Amino acid sequence: MAASIVQRCLLSAKVVRKCGTQNYLARRCLLSAAYTDSKLWEQRQSEPQNLAKLANLMDRSYERKFPVSSLAIARFVDNISSREEVDQAEYYLYRFRHSPNCWYLRDWTIHSWVRHCLKYGARDKALHTIKNKVQYGIFPDDFTFNLLIDSFLKDEDYKGACSVVEEVMLQEGFDRPTTQILSLFALSKYLTLKPHISLEEQRNLGASLFLAGLKQDNSLGMSAQCLGCALIGKMEITKGIHTVFQQMPLIWTHGYLARALAVMEMVSTGTKDVKIPKDVLDCVEAVLKELSDSSSPEACEGEDQSSSESDSDYAMLKNNTIDEEDEEERTKLPEYLAKFKALRARLQASGKEDATTSLEALATSLAQKQLPSAEQPDIETYWLTVSDWESERRQLMERERESREKMDQIAQERKAAKATA
Repeated sequence: MAASIVQRCLLSAKVVRKCGTQNYLARRCLLSAAYTDSKLWEQRQSEPQNLAKLANLMDRSYERKFPVSSLAIARFVDNISSREEVDQAEYYLYRFRHSPNCWYLRDWTIHSWVRHCLKYGARDKALHTIKNKVQYGIFPDDFTFNLLIDSFLKDEDYKGACSVVEEVMLQEGFDRPTTQILSLFALSKYLTLKPHISLEEQRNLGASLFLAGLKQDNSLGMSAQCLGCALIGKMEITKGIHTVFQQMPLIWTHGYLARALAVMEMVSTGTKDVKIPKDVLDCVEAVLKELSDSSSPEACEGEDQSSSESDSDYAMLKNNTIDEEDEEERTKLPEYLAKFKALRARLQASGKEDATTSLEALATSLAQKQLPSAEQPDIETYWLTVSDWESERRQLMERERESREKMDQIAQERKAAKATA
């Protein structure tokens, strides 16, 4: 039942497809070649290493309880040259994360790790280490996230792209317009597939839509906020507010369904040329109706008497800890549904319910119009960032050289002292 609502309400998302948009996607799917070009990264000053010797050195250091430097793990990652070496690097990233120096994994090492994963067909490894960031310490920056999202999208792996977007959401990384556009594009594409997803996954999609939509003051942004709040509200009504903000960057106050309605009201009374697509409103309405039906006494009695509902998210409702405020929020469902119908009628009367487009079409249009111009600031920032990384790396190498010289000097002095003794 939890997945059926996404399937039903997004059936209309594929109805409106403009030929011009389709041709655009065929010509230039997402990020440009200039954005994804790795020449700048590969032109850095290299430090050729024998990975077998470097791995042996790190293993011996760990065995003797000696710290492994961030330069050592950086050199290992920078010298990956095959798919097998990607697996080896994953192991040493894990070991480094669980060592005393775990806080010193450098940003350029994370970027290099993702680039090498993409280069050697190990995108799944990159995603695995990002999703298990606590175990590996992989917290990419916006530019690196964009490269990974784009890689999934170009292969039409929308589920994988949304998994990356979810990690962006968890890190609250929707600061760059490029990341916002790529994320909303990925989310809209994934939803058109009518995926079978759990209630928790719907919450994650809703949170991603909501937080990315907050950054866009247009029809796509408002539509994403409305749908996102509705999906989050479904989790709130079903399992309580505590399951909403647990390990999520969401506020812990009740009323996510009310926030979805507030977005509709803002659009209906606003003076800007902002509209909400019909498929989004259909989805919000489906959420409200399903929640209203499932919370009715007849539905609850039916759940108690029938075992066929055991696989439904709602069949476990009685086993969840719901506080008084959650129960109070549930009693507002008839009010929310009535208000939704009134607001939708107002949107239709003012011409702000758009039956000629969809969430997917809005995201595609935004990518077509704004993504090319949004790329240039990112590229310029990336050049500066790489320059800063190289400067920091040279400083660390110099400190490493000075430390070795000092240790050699101390060793020679001790050797001379023993000789004279």
